Amino acid sequence: MTPSVPADGARLIYLMGASGSGKDTLLRLLRAELRGDEPVLVAHRYITRDSGDTEDALRLTEDEFGRRAALGCFALRWASHGLQYGIGIEIDAWLSCGAAVIINGSRAHLEQAHSRYPALTAVEVTVDPGQLARRLAGRGRESAEQIAQRLARATQPFPVPLQCQLLRVSNDAAPETAAATLLDIARGKLAA
Repeated sequence: MTPSVPADGARLIYLMGASGSGKDTLLRLLRAELRGDEPVLVAHRYITRDSGDTEDALRLTEDEFGRRAALGCFALRWASHGLQYGIGIEIDAWLSCGAAVIINGSRAHLEQAHSRYPALTAVEVTVDPGQLARRLAGRGRESAEQIAQRLARATQPFPVPLQCQLLRVSNDAAPETAAATLLDIARGKLAA
């Protein structure tokens, strides 16, 4: 079952970056800076693992994820590192209501997202490799081998569809600066 697409995604921001680049921190800081009735929404992800305190995600079992996928409850979904990730179809309603919507996506699945939402804006969060290594080690979720694999993957190019707008936001300095840049991008979508 595939849900219909109510909009081309012109107000959709597809945030992506290497694991440990600080996407969840930027989204948390961005939320804190939103004005009361500002129509900027951050979609949570559905993941088949516990998300911890720093990530806005809902944990689903493999069975529950499969049921939701079969019912068409995900606008986008992908598998990575042995886990399932999904973005709920509620984002279609939010876009239809005029909101700018930010989703925490995956570089490897940008083409899928762009296929469904051809006017989306892709935003890659970049970070210095040394800083990325320290962040990954500090969070304690991956083994040394997994960290090495993630670091190697972080510098690999990824496919960007033709006519897909790609912006880059550096998260090497204070995360508040990068979060403010991301919020400016979202506000720009509302003004367009």
